[in-house]
Formats: sequence, structure tokens, C-alpha cells
Amino acid sequence: MIRVVQWATGSMGRTALRRVIDHPDLELVGVYVYGADKVGRDAGQIARRPATGVLATGDIEAILALDADLVLHMPRITLPYDALAGDVARLLQSGKDVVSIAGFHWPGAQGAAYADFLLAACRAGGSTLAGVGVNPGTVVERIALAATVLCADLERLEIRETVDASAMTSAAFVFELMGLGADPAQRDIRSGPLAELYSALFGEVLAFAAFELGSEIARIVPDHRLTLAPRRIQTGAGPIEAGCVAATEWRWTAGLANGREVLLSVLWTADPRLHGDGVSGHWLITVTGRPNLRLTLDISESDAKAPPSRALADATVAVAVRAIPDVIAAPPGFFAYRPPATWRERLL
Repeated sequence: MIRVVQWATGSMGRTALRRVIDHPDLELVGVYVYGADKVGRDAGQIARRPATGVLATGDIEAILALDADLVLHMPRITLPYDALAGDVARLLQSGKDVVSIAGFHWPGAQGAAYADFLLAACRAGGSTLAGVGVNPGTVVERIALAATVLCADLERLEIRETVDASAMTSAAFVFELMGLGADPAQRDIRSGPLAELYSALFGEVLAFAAFELGSEIARIVPDHRLTLAPRRIQTGAGPIEAGCVAATEWRWTAGLANGREVLLSVLWTADPRLHGDGVSGHWLITVTGRPNLRLTLDISESDAKAPPSRALADATVAVAVRAIPDVIAAPPGFFAYRPPATWRERLL
């Protein structure tokens, strides 16, 4: 049995907690929570499962003292981007591997000081750190890049994501982290802390892509775009008034040292109909080269009564849980899934 700690029990964390409790190869040994109202509650109660005997705690020292193999790290991403690094380093130093959906995909993209701090923690604890997820984590790193092996030549790789936020109920996530509902007359969210957060997070994806394509980033050009609500829009998290931000498109083009380009676009919207075709929850991957390629990936919910966001939560947690044995088997340091093959300009 693999002994697992579940860190955080928000929407993603609760989904993961159920998977751990139900899994025949995993043993839940600890639960860390941020909300005081959850402290002391049985993990089964939080996850809507029978009692487990494992009580939630908000004391990191109690988590560090546990005899656990791995921590499923699933807090909400916070400002600034490196705010979570201290806790993760302490977990690693205590000898626990960490699988996180809140960053840590390619730490070297944040600079030597950040990466060296985390590597030192891995060495001290003999532990491994992995950032996983759908995007970042899978769509670009394991699917789009693998598709480029079909190309004799490559000019440009584009990955465009569209996520329907209309049914999401967390006001903190929709209005603070997504930036929806912001009044552009008061602040432009395309610059400042929110833009810095996503540039850091998705900058790791671009750095990973450059590395796998046998190059490095020469420049990154941001081109963030806002769609304003033409009318009052009601979402699961609350209303968005006319004239306020109804969609955010975080968009970067990375120019690689070998002359190729990678574009990454992440569109979060309160109403997919504002963007023409109304397609939600999908990724469009376009490869320009010889030959050209076009792939569409859609994640949908089989239960018509479930919110659309549940499918993405299930997929994210599935990736994280599946990573557990691979991360445990990996040597101390940073772990990242690599595509089986990619286009390369040079072979030697």
C-alpha cells in the first residue's frame, strides 16, 4: 500500500480524497485543510464516504510528522506564484514525495534561485517533486508535443484552450483567480499580479516545450485579451455586470532560439456564445509545418445534471493519482512526464 496525504480539500481536493479513499492500492494517512471549520472532521465526512479514522488538521507540523510516502498537493494557486514553495519544500525535506496540481511543472523556468531552493529540499529529504495536471501538465507536454513527431519540418505550434466558467460556483476562483467580473475602468488585469501569476505558471509550459523541441526560449511576447459583457451575465458564482470582464484570454507567443514559435492561449469565459462557435471545455492544437496538423481534444461530462467543470476536475485528479507510483519510483529531484518523441531539428 502507498501511504498518501491529501493536502487541501477544495473542489479538486475533495475529488482526490474520494479517489484515495476508494483506491485499493492507496492508504490515506493524513489530510491537511485550510478552513478552520474542517479541522477535526473525519476525512470520510469531508469526502462523503464512510468514516476513515483519519482526522483533518490545519497543523503542518502534524503532517510533517506522519509516516507517509507522498502528498497530493492540491491547494488553489495563490498570488504570488512562489507563495506555495515554502510549504512544498518542508514536505520534501520531511522525506515525502509531492505531486502538485498548483505549479512546479518545470521549476527551472522561474530561475536558478527558485529551482535550487526546491532541489535542495529534494536532496535533503531524498524526495521527488512533480507538477502535473491537464493544462499545465498533459495537453502541451504529453499530447501536442508528441504530435510534432509527424512533421518533417516544424514552423509553429499553437495550443488554444477554452474553458466554460458559467457553472462554476466558487466566487473566489471565478472573480479573483480567473479575473472575471473585473471593471476595466478601475483596473486592467492584463498587467499586474494576475498577469504575473499566469505568466509564471504557463511560462513553465513554454520552457518545457522549448526544451523538448531541442531549443530554448529567446523571447516571450504576451498578448492578453479581454471580452466585456454586452449585458448582465448570471454565472454560478454570481453576476457579471454589463461592461465588466466576461472572458479573459491569457496569450503568449514564445520565439525559440531555433526560429520556431509556440503560441499558448488560455480562454476562460462566462459565456462561450460570446466567442462565436460556443465550443467549451476543449483544446485546439495546430501544428504548422510539413505537413500541417490539427487536433481537437474535448473533455465532457457524461452526466447531464453535473456541472461542466466536474469533467475537468475528474481529469486533473486522474492524472495526479496515476502519477503516484511513477513519482515514487523516480530518483530524488524534479519529475516530469516526457512525450515519447518530438520533432527535432538536429538528431545528434
